[in-house]
Amino acid sequence: GKSRHAQRLAGPWATLIATAEARDGEMAERIACHRAERPPTWETLEEPLDLVEALKRARYPTVVVDCVTLWVSNLLERDRDPLAEARQFLEAVSSSGKRVIAISNEVGMGIVPANPLARRYRDLLGEVNALLAKAAQEVYLLIAGRPLKL
Repeated sequence: GKSRHAQRLAGPWATLIATAEARDGEMAERIACHRAERPPTWETLEEPLDLVEALKRARYPTVVVDCVTLWVSNLLERDRDPLAEARQFLEAVSSSGKRVIAISNEVGMGIVPANPLARRYRDLLGEVNALLAKAAQEVYLLIAGRPLKL
């Protein structure tokens, strides 16, 4: 639901920055499904880490980042600071003149994970989401495929 909602918001001409990495068969299938659902007019940039550089390369004035959740995970796996990277990305968005639609998951609404790394990830993603939401003109929470404007 999140990706389809972003597609409706973005329209027929957009650049997609895809952050997923096909590390196993199931993820490769997910990526293939997303590709098949994407408008053929969209430009796709596969960039798991450097959103600032991908934003600079984006051809269209509307950019969709799918998704922040995996981006933060990718950064953590490589010992990079997601909060610092998110701040740099927001600065780049501000100076780019582009309309950016960022897709993320709300992982903090469930139980507290028993694993310290999972707790750290959940907390960091929540902080990154809060930074993005604070800078956004519009924020939506999708529940059962239904967008709720916050």
